[in-house]
Amino acid sequence: MHTQRHTPVTMPSQVGSHLSVFDRFASRVARVTSKAWFFAFCVLLVLVWVPSILVLPSIDTWQLVINTATTIITFLLVALLQNTQDRSDEATQHKLNAVADGLADLMRELGRDYPELQGHRRELIDAVGLEERESSDE
Repeated sequence: MHTQRHTPVTMPSQVGSHLSVFDRFASRVARVTSKAWFFAFCVLLVLVWVPSILVLPSIDTWQLVINTATTIITFLLVALLQNTQDRSDEATQHKLNAVADGLADLMRELGRDYPELQGHRRELIDAVGLEERESSDE
């Protein structure tokens, strides 16, 4: 009987299951800011800002208002969206690792009947950095 000891593999469904409060907040912000209505809201803010030149004391103050607001909003959104992008990249990498791991397992099983697969399996393991699994015959 052939048994194998598998290294623990993080399944794609497990990647996003333990999110911190900040990660959940960043995900929510990413969902909100990717909607068309959010873009329309931003355009509306600019349209409200334009006539404010009539009530602000100088053109420098008028420009400072929009420059400061957009800089702060951009700074915060970049930090939040980068968090979301990093987690998305990590989840994608976990999915690719799971696919490569499954393919390597299949190639190992079929390698008994098709010995040429062993070389291809070795290339796959080296290319994606899969860890070699220990196996023993009982």
